[in-house]
Amino acid sequence: MLLDTPICDFGWKAPDFTLKNADGEDFVMSEYLGDKGLLIMFICNHCPYVQRIAQRLAEDSKQLMAEGINVLAIMSNDYQVVEADNPENMKKFAQQYGFTFPYLVDETQSIGKQYNAICTPDFFGFNRHGELQYRGRLDDANMGDASKRAPELVNAMRQIAQTGKGPEKQSPSMGCSIKWRD
Repeated sequence: MLLDTPICDFGWKAPDFTLKNADGEDFVMSEYLGDKGLLIMFICNHCPYVQRIAQRLAEDSKQLMAEGINVLAIMSNDYQVVEADNPENMKKFAQQYGFTFPYLVDETQSIGKQYNAICTPDFFGFNRHGELQYRGRLDDANMGDASKRAPELVNAMRQIAQTGKGPEKQSPSMGCSIKWRD
């Protein structure tokens, strides 16, 4: 089911969490909340929207991380139902696209619910105080030609890093619904 993300709730405080990557290593969100902010994204392996942007996502994330903006990705889908999203396939997907950010498993789906994640991809841009400043899309290319795209997420995160505030105008991300357990 195709869904759009809601409008940014400016100033909403990010709940801290500890999640594991596919190798079982712990990652604590608050340890990634750096001086220039933190991007948290909810993605998965099987979603055609995520697959379509995965290369751009890897490149944009590398660029942000090189500029001191931290990045975490979370997979909240019920991988018992959607086997393509299981931890072993997460490792393969991350390797295939060259993800350099931690890709974490939300085993209980509690983090996806706390963040009110709607779809994959769903982007949350936080300032250094853990206040939400961006809830928009990666860029304006959607599922089309990305050769002349406007990198909205990169631009927003740079603005947040410099000013602590996100852009007033944001376009929602769209993608597949998160596959919640019953």
